[in-house]
Amino acid sequence: MKSRFAVAFTGPSNSGKTTLITKLADTLLQTKCVAIIKNDPKDKAVFDIGGKDSHTFFQTGAEVVVASPTRTTYFSHQSKPFEEIISMFGAFDIVLVEGLKTIPLPRIAIFRNSIDESYFEYCEAIAIDKTIAVEHYSIPNTIDILDLNNIEEILSWIQIHAKII
Repeated sequence: MKSRFAVAFTGPSNSGKTTLITKLADTLLQTKCVAIIKNDPKDKAVFDIGGKDSHTFFQTGAEVVVASPTRTTYFSHQSKPFEEIISMFGAFDIVLVEGLKTIPLPRIAIFRNSIDESYFEYCEAIAIDKTIAVEHYSIPNTIDILDLNNIEEILSWIQIHAKII
């Protein structure tokens, strides 16, 4: 079995996590099979529309799978451990995880305008743009500083630090 890798991203709301993960996925998909896991800590994501069969089925409390010729969607009422979520994907080369700070993965924290130093205990690197003056912060020397707008630099960091899963 070939190696599969994982890396995680964290940061405040509107810091650019989704934009960065999308850019990374677009580049990685040229040569790799990519999976993405997004954490929804405030339980605000909506995946179906009232009145549709899948929504009606989910409202019963049952676990629901919607299968079509182009996709499979799984609706669950239970939180799943990381390992179980990974097994749902089947074949992939790399998984990009947004959030889930408690999972022990190499993690890049994303910041714009200011750095929230409380994220330092959860990351091995930070990705920032020109809106941040690093000299105004006490960034530990164990944390790599990446250019948020340099996808190649971030991909190089991921290639070195991503965890085999």
